[in-house]
Amino acid sequence: MLCKLIAFNGRYIHSCLALFYVRTALEQNLQGCQPEIVQYTINDPYYPTLRQIGSGDPAVLFFSVYIWNSIYIQRLINDLVKFLPKTPIIMGGPQAQTLARSLSPDLFQHCTVVKGEIEGVDSSFYRDIARNKLQREYGCSRLSAFASPYRYEDFAGPLKNRNIYYESSRGCPFGCTYCLSAAERVVRHLPTAKVYEEIRNILRHGPKVIRFVDRTFNDLPKRALDIWRFLVDQAGETLFHFEMAPDRFTEDMFRFLEQIAPGRFQFEIGVQSTNPQTLEAINRKCDLEKLAPNIRRLVSLDTIHIHLDLILGLPHEDRESYSRSFCEVFKLGPHYIQMGLLKILPDTPISRCIEEYGLIVCQAPPYEVLANRWVDRHELENLFWFGECVEAFYNNRFFRSFWDYLRKTDDDIFSFFEMLLDVCRQKGFFNLAHTQELLSSILMDLIQNRPDRELLAELLIFDWLRCGHHFLPEHLEQEPLAQNRKKLWQQMEQKWEGVYDHKTRDEFFRQSVFYRFSGELLQELGITVESSPAYVCFQVKREKTVFRLNSFLPIPAVKIGS
Repeated sequence: MLCKLIAFNGRYIHSCLALFYVRTALEQNLQGCQPEIVQYTINDPYYPTLRQIGSGDPAVLFFSVYIWNSIYIQRLINDLVKFLPKTPIIMGGPQAQTLARSLSPDLFQHCTVVKGEIEGVDSSFYRDIARNKLQREYGCSRLSAFASPYRYEDFAGPLKNRNIYYESSRGCPFGCTYCLSAAERVVRHLPTAKVYEEIRNILRHGPKVIRFVDRTFNDLPKRALDIWRFLVDQAGETLFHFEMAPDRFTEDMFRFLEQIAPGRFQFEIGVQSTNPQTLEAINRKCDLEKLAPNIRRLVSLDTIHIHLDLILGLPHEDRESYSRSFCEVFKLGPHYIQMGLLKILPDTPISRCIEEYGLIVCQAPPYEVLANRWVDRHELENLFWFGECVEAFYNNRFFRSFWDYLRKTDDDIFSFFEMLLDVCRQKGFFNLAHTQELLSSILMDLIQNRPDRELLAELLIFDWLRCGHHFLPEHLEQEPLAQNRKKLWQQMEQKWEGVYDHKTRDEFFRQSVFYRFSGELLQELGITVESSPAYVCFQVKREKTVFRLNSFLPIPAVKIGS
């Protein structure tokens, strides 16, 4: 009995953990079952995908349904029932019930929904599959125990070249009203010994990324720290991703994190808003007094990628409140600021407050908010494009010194990005390829009327060269780089202790880029020199930090002859 287990992921590198749990459950409970895991993306061409799903005359089709793939799956169901009319379609996942409710009666009779965790479904479910007499819906009891469903052969098959998703706990300690987890406040943790065993087996295959899907990994700080200690003791360079609560870090955790090598840990932290009234309305529990200092300490390490989330369209969050939230988050200096629209998922507590909050919501998944009592559709649209501007200009490695400088000034950074958005709209930016050169040129245009424009222009040059470029684009060029190299090659000493000797001197000059910066720029960046302006050398080797920017060193005047 061929059972196809099908997922539609957002990207090819993603994988669907749920399918592997379903495979295990089928093999344990359905005699003669031959489960086949098939993973697509939501961007795959429709017709070939439809035909591939139907190939081999599967006895049963299983779909893992989420808000990002439910429209694609609904379209498939409409056609699958036409040329596989005797093949039952079983749906599970957080969006399965909602998708089923949207189907016509003719389609619904071909479909079955499994509510909850597949490990807890009643044995009658498997008997009904074997008899091809499925009910329209099956409930599941919640089990305390669960185990990783991965096998040795998966890593050369359906998991090859993909992120590995792993859960060491289920449930969430919070009850945020916009989340489906709000109904389940109990967290079930695997014993740490079991986590160590399962992770050790996964790491044997050398995955690039393991994403812990625990909804709040540090809900038990000591347990989180124990798992971290185990992970860093393992060989390899796997990146581990965690979703963290910003107020649940301890001193022991910080002391440990100070020793972490770059590229091993990545933290996604849901701030959502810094407005206390908003946080209370969505039942988001967070100690705001701990939030800022904890995030600053994490960012200051510059070895752990810090990703902060804000949600646009929350109750009691008008433009002024949202701007405060953004400014406060920007001041913390995270490596990434995600500004997503609020989504009103069916069956969440906030979905019952649509009238109270004046919510206007997209009818189809992912159910984005279009307006509410506090922001009308025009203001929300502006804030959405504001977020797209932040995504393009901030969430990369291109302008780290530039943003660090603005972080230290008294500038209203929200107004700065609003002006940046105006320039982007004038230039049709959102229809263009977002290259560093284009981004840099737009920032250069924006700063022309500022009193500190010369310093900002130098910061853009400094950032450009730290990204490894060996040329300057026209809008940045102030000094010819080739002439700088030639001049310094002729004038600098034949040996520089710790940098080059007479054998490696030519190679040093071939690989390096040299630029002369003002004393103001050097002082701003904390670069100490005997006199200014001074040359800075940008080398090919990368720093051991989050963004792995090219290293640099100032050239002392004593090293340059007359």
